[in-house]
Amino acid sequence: MDDFPTYPSGLRLADRRVVVVGGGHVAQRRVPQLIAAGARVHVVAPAVTPAIEGLVGSGEVVWHERGFEESDLDDTWYCIAATDLPTVNERVSRAAEERRVFCVRADDATRATAWTPATGRHDGVTVAVLSGREPQRSAGIRDEVVEQLREGTLGARRQRSRAAGVVLVGGGPGDPELITVAGRKALMDADVVVADRLAPRELLGDLPSDVELVDVAKLPRGRSAQQEEINRVIVDRALAGKRVVRFKGGDNFVYGRGYEEVIACRAAGVPVTVIPGLTSPVAVPAVAGIPVTHRGVAHEFTVISGHLPPGHPESLTQWSAVAGLRGTLVLMMAVQNAPAIAEALLAGGRDASTPVGVVCDGTMPGERTVLSTLGSLAADLADQHVKPPAIIVVGDVVAVAHPDHYGAREELA
Repeated sequence: MDDFPTYPSGLRLADRRVVVVGGGHVAQRRVPQLIAAGARVHVVAPAVTPAIEGLVGSGEVVWHERGFEESDLDDTWYCIAATDLPTVNERVSRAAEERRVFCVRADDATRATAWTPATGRHDGVTVAVLSGREPQRSAGIRDEVVEQLREGTLGARRQRSRAAGVVLVGGGPGDPELITVAGRKALMDADVVVADRLAPRELLGDLPSDVELVDVAKLPRGRSAQQEEINRVIVDRALAGKRVVRFKGGDNFVYGRGYEEVIACRAAGVPVTVIPGLTSPVAVPAVAGIPVTHRGVAHEFTVISGHLPPGHPESLTQWSAVAGLRGTLVLMMAVQNAPAIAEALLAGGRDASTPVGVVCDGTMPGERTVLSTLGSLAADLADQHVKPPAIIVVGDVVAVAHPDHYGAREELA
């Protein structure tokens, strides 16, 4: 950089002619960025990649299907010499210099009048990094800065958009690395965080010191009363002008009672948005190496809450019908009632040898998988001292994931 001092500047190329000479992979990387900037992009090349040809077909790029001519740079604001022929690139450089057009050289940065920085964008902020002729270093620094912007760990909080309202954030299955980028950013932008017991707790330690944390686990007992209190807290804080994040484990709308909170916010006139989380009945088996579907084995899967035993007057599940399903069953909150559920499935016609995988503490440091069958599930849960939280997967996909344990099965042949 010291040998080639530069003056950083942002170019406004909207509706201005920009010429890219060359139609190969370098041009393929640069052209979409120019289109995003609103430039009128002209590509000069005898041949182009299929990706660029697609842009030509959609009318986003003008293609001059021939070699470069100096007059191509007439009335041009910016150009990129991106051929694999140094002699052609040199001609482009000279023609650009004569017309006072800034020119990027893909083959030799020392002979260019402009360099392309590594750029990234997030929430109205453009990050551009130049580190001399070290593009990999520039890209690495760019990626780190953009990631921190997305996560909300970089930037002045008071300068961010923090309109009052409620954001429901699904934290994923437990591992703090599995929260979405949007979810983490929402946490960092919050004034108040109302957190579930199963939400990734480690992330709460990253909150700015002035964020109010409401621990749902410490609210008065009683299922309905507790939800009513949660609704009251998030609505009251939002009406007081705060940006509230309701932080849950898994996904807001999969056994998370999230839509009850949406209804409460709407009834109070409070703006509410939703950031979904990785849902545990799919993510936890996946992390444990168990697919919920597999070609030729299971084309569908059913997720069922097992917090109520079969026959309970409040249960909506018809276990006899469930037993007749051919796909995978994923049971949530079912450890306590698993023996009774297994009996109901067997009574409904499921084979006692049906593979069962129980993923305990999924995605967490203590994660383990207990392998069983419907016929031996009750005994295996007791022998292995399985306790909640755990997700139970019932079906031949478990044998697909663990063929050594279950051996060859005719239905998998």
